[in-house]
Amino acid sequence: MSSDAPGRDGDQDGGDAPGRDDEPPADRAPRIRPVLDPGFTPAFLARRAMARRVRRSGVGVPVALAVEQPDGSASLRETIVFPQGHPGSAASYRDCERLLKFMLWARGGHRVHVDGPAALLEALVRHYAETPTGMFDARLEDEFYGRGFAVVRTPRSAFPTAPEARASAGGHRDGCRIGFDLGASDRKVAAVIDGEVVFSEEVAWDPARHADPQWHVDEIMASLRAAAAHLPRVDAIGGSAAGVYVGDEVRAASLFRSVPRDLFETRVRGMFAEIRHAWGDVPLVVANDGDVTALAGSLQAGAGALLGIAMGSSEAAGYVTREGHLTSWLNELAFAPVDHAPDAPVDEWSGDRGCGALYFSQQATGRLLGPAGLAGDAPEALPERLVFLQERMADDDPRAADVYRTIGTYLGYGILHYADFYEIEHILLLGRVMTGRGGDLVSDGAREVLRAEEPATAERITFHTASERDKRHGQAVAAAGLPGIPA
Repeated sequence: MSSDAPGRDGDQDGGDAPGRDDEPPADRAPRIRPVLDPGFTPAFLARRAMARRVRRSGVGVPVALAVEQPDGSASLRETIVFPQGHPGSAASYRDCERLLKFMLWARGGHRVHVDGPAALLEALVRHYAETPTGMFDARLEDEFYGRGFAVVRTPRSAFPTAPEARASAGGHRDGCRIGFDLGASDRKVAAVIDGEVVFSEEVAWDPARHADPQWHVDEIMASLRAAAAHLPRVDAIGGSAAGVYVGDEVRAASLFRSVPRDLFETRVRGMFAEIRHAWGDVPLVVANDGDVTALAGSLQAGAGALLGIAMGSSEAAGYVTREGHLTSWLNELAFAPVDHAPDAPVDEWSGDRGCGALYFSQQATGRLLGPAGLAGDAPEALPERLVFLQERMADDDPRAADVYRTIGTYLGYGILHYADFYEIEHILLLGRVMTGRGGDLVSDGAREVLRAEEPATAERITFHTASERDKRHGQAVAAAGLPGIPA
């Protein structure tokens, strides 16, 4: 079994990883504070602080967690908690739940295996069965994998033994291929012959308001036929789309939000199998658009070990391995916690605090207008609030600069936390929040945090950006390379 990308120096909980020589033994504040959010408590520091307290107590109890996917692959993390009855046990259990939540949204799975104190297991079972935030996580994971969600006691020696799935999707250039990208307002398609684009097209559409799945099938098929007209044959089809796709099945996607649940199950879930069959059962692979964006960036940069973060209406993420492949991981980092402050902002969908969507998206810029003193003149809708912020930035308003600097500080600590779960040598930043001079302040602020907290990590990670034009032209082309063609 793989045990995830290791924490620094191989420490699997990341909590006792050595810091700088001048780091005080007691818990400490961030070396760089967000100018508009002094109460920010980075998960990167909070988890280390908890592990230090437990280890120094001399009574810590080891815990192993595994998140299993239906194919038997599993992600493992190990940590340490106070024993039952200790004054700090509740806080250490909460820290363990935050770790598990991150695992569920970064990796994904239908079954959680726990080897640790009975009280911790009971607390986690109650959390996912009785609390609104836990029930939200359990319900969504159940929808994604369709196997029922469960938290079970399992001895460490009996944890699932299949390694973490490392899908070989991506990077194929041979043959005559079609790639498509399904967005919320437009869809794109490209025809590719041995890696060379011979046709591309972008068509406006509004899928979210259509309740008939046949409408979606017909629209997608129209784009595929347009591309096929420029190919001598079709050897493979690859697709990028917003949502969660498991085994090329649609498990959750805002593109189909108007489709009734019964029709979703009978027509939408297997839609791409239907399309594959219509094209003679050629290889067809569909992946989350965040992953394909990361893949496109990886191909452009000629590098793997790349985490892509798109700051749009929410946070979208994707990951490409060092070998240049996608994985079966969820990478839904919008729901993964990055701030452990007890009064961290609440995500309106999940009801949970401190999740990535509120730090790396238009939601972040919108909520920071108030602390910056700009809310009084700002419009209500988030897209317009971002335009307002960009206009203030163009006018050299220092209050607008403070918003972007705050997000940059968030991002730096977010990257350090993400690096405990992903092998990262490259970061791709894109999305409307990163547009213009404000985007430069965000990336500069993130680099400042990396240099202050972990200079070696700052040296190792290279930042990349991609324009909307690059994304438009690269997304469908990268998608075309997802499936392999049998020899």
